[in-house]
Amino acid sequence: MLFPPAILQLLPALDAGGVERGTLEIAEAIQAAGYRALVASAGGRLVPALEALGARHITLPLATKSPLGIWRNAARLARLARAEGVGIIHARSRAPAWSGLLAARRTGAHFVTTYHGTYGEGFPGKRLYNSVMARGERVIAISQHIADHIAATHGVASRVILRGVDPRRFDPALVAPERVMALRAAWDLPEGAPILLLPARLTRWKGQGVLIEALAELPGAIAVLAGDAQGREAYVRELRALATSRGVAERIRLPGHVADMPAALLTADVVVHASIEPEAFGRTVIEAQAMRRLVIAADLGGPRETVVDGVTGWLTPPGDAPALAARIRAALALPPEPRAAMGEAARRGVPTMEAMQAATIAIYRELLG
Repeated sequence: MLFPPAILQLLPALDAGGVERGTLEIAEAIQAAGYRALVASAGGRLVPALEALGARHITLPLATKSPLGIWRNAARLARLARAEGVGIIHARSRAPAWSGLLAARRTGAHFVTTYHGTYGEGFPGKRLYNSVMARGERVIAISQHIADHIAATHGVASRVILRGVDPRRFDPALVAPERVMALRAAWDLPEGAPILLLPARLTRWKGQGVLIEALAELPGAIAVLAGDAQGREAYVRELRALATSRGVAERIRLPGHVADMPAALLTADVVVHASIEPEAFGRTVIEAQAMRRLVIAADLGGPRETVVDGVTGWLTPPGDAPALAARIRAALALPPEPRAAMGEAARRGVPTMEAMQAATIAIYRELLG
């Protein structure tokens, strides 16, 4: 009995984040295109959602960065590729990519990478380590910003495939009011207070501290810093201390990981992206735009490609708390009609999940012939 080719995606774990969500979206497209979708990772909270799409998850310790661990994972992946008839190995992170590259060479499978970040080079050998993400037969860049970085750093041409919004999740008409009310109650959001939402994992470069500084200039507003600390408890304490020093400790919320992001976005009057380093793409920005929210994004990296300043949102200087506060004040003062017009323009302009899926499947078909 002949089986359709399998396409194996690799990433460290399947917990939460843009890389993980993109993996599920492409797995769904692989199944719909008539191939078999396999995903190997160390596992995580998104495994049941992946399997519900008809894809198969293989638990492997792909988060390891040790050379011995990478070598062992290469052998495991090669065995898996031979047993499952894998035609393409698609890597989304560096350590799994090294194992995937070795496995592809041993089995003859095609090797594809998606370059999800700029990756630091602060240690000797890091450029070599990072270079695996530019060694695919096809290298996918998630924004023009990343494509330019790949060309400048590795001298490699890539295909730009923007991340996309799933219209089945991020549609204001599909979110029951009860879902929004439940989050407002859980977060203790007072009626009538302007709500500012910064959806991002809790890490310094995401700029939560910048929003807290801005909050000190916005009397009455509440800032919800929605994201998983991923073990960075020292940073959480630092944020709380900063809020206390600025007199806004009672006006910040740290709810941790939020599963219902469409409802979370609808709680907000303004959605803030405050990163102080270039964002590779900025998925939360387009999700907020799809929900017709007013979006204020730092003027660097990927959001420059998805926010048209003054039309579908606003761009502000990164790390500039007074400028962010001024822009938030202006956004909150916007009358209902122009507010609605900007929200509608934002929703119309977002890149879609369907376009991302179609472009990725087209690459797979090129390679599989």
